[in-house]
Amino acid sequence: MDHPKIKTSAALRFIFVTIFIDVMGLAIIIPVIPNLLKELGNVDYSVASEINGWLTFTYASMQVLFSPVMGNLSDRFGRRPILLISLIGFSIDYMFMAFAPTVFWLFIGRTIAGITGATMATATAYIADISTGDKRAANFGIVGAASGLGFIIGVSGGAFLGDINIKIPFMVAAGAALFNAAYGYFVLPESLDKEHRRKFDWKRANPIGSFKQLGKYKALAGLAIAFTLVYIAQKAVEYQLPFYVYEKFQWSLRSVGFLGLFIGVLLISIQGGLIRYLIPKWGLKKNIIIGLISYGAGLTMIAFAGQGWQVYLFMIPYCFGGISGPALQGFITSKFAANEQGELQGGLTLLSSLSLVIGPLLMGYSFKFFTHKDSSVYFPGAPYILGALLVLISVLLVIRSLRKETSLNR
Repeated sequence: MDHPKIKTSAALRFIFVTIFIDVMGLAIIIPVIPNLLKELGNVDYSVASEINGWLTFTYASMQVLFSPVMGNLSDRFGRRPILLISLIGFSIDYMFMAFAPTVFWLFIGRTIAGITGATMATATAYIADISTGDKRAANFGIVGAASGLGFIIGVSGGAFLGDINIKIPFMVAAGAALFNAAYGYFVLPESLDKEHRRKFDWKRANPIGSFKQLGKYKALAGLAIAFTLVYIAQKAVEYQLPFYVYEKFQWSLRSVGFLGLFIGVLLISIQGGLIRYLIPKWGLKKNIIIGLISYGAGLTMIAFAGQGWQVYLFMIPYCFGGISGPALQGFITSKFAANEQGELQGGLTLLSSLSLVIGPLLMGYSFKFFTHKDSSVYFPGAPYILGALLVLISVLLVIRSLRKETSLNR
């Protein structure tokens, strides 16, 4: 059953909004960052793309270093205070981006957001605290639904509002983060009872310690690698899609906004609704495998899209692949104790952050290599083929790991 001391529906609503704000703030950057960097740095799009890669690297690197710390702090002091601190950190970052006079200040903001960016890890630990059984995996679907809505508002809002004034989207994101922090301060209950907390341990609150904790289970290593490869593959869509449609189909900023709306609706429908039917029907393992295969198929089809409207069509199997994420998280979290969930989610966020360090640079380089004027082969879809190959590897790793499920016992 769900956590007896917490009104689960109210808590999940807050977590939904928290994850939504997290994803929205990141998605807002996608359509407007080229113009923002061009304006602040007085550079062309080529140089702006390079700067954006380093901004992403800065944010992700800080998350790699500090997510384990924040996750362990949530195991020691509870989820609630860490969530509130994270929201305030994001608000500060958005304000820096809205009013930054130079590119340097964008790096300051991204550093702050990366350090405090434990929102996803602590939010998912909160869900694990108040959920059990099939409801655990189903409730993790809220992460996908919130991400979908955040993506809608972020990408489309960034495109439409940015078309009016490039600073407006960041101001809206800052206000939303502050509002949710205030709401959480007065409304959100703590999910981790004091008797289930543990002492803070620096040996475990670091990237190396988190990797060691993830390695407690032999079969979990393969799942963790697969988790990382899928996140890297997703960067082909999350960070390269605007460049892809600008280059291949000459889309406008508003066109990207409409595509963002479409993708967000798909994600909400699939991860916020359909997955609650599919988890009980197919079970965790089938959802993981079918979802990953769908991811790979979608990425491959996007790579070979011949007309702009086909991008909409091929996004359907790609977004359906999102059923694999909640199922995989539900499977992994069921193997850890209540007082280790924060640490676990910190470790998984660490893997996600590592993919953010590697993914945008890897996908960006493959895109540049096959679209540069001196390239011998012109193929803008290269990042999506690369992503599909990574997903294929992850499928093989997951199948191998699930066969060793019995070895997950301590």
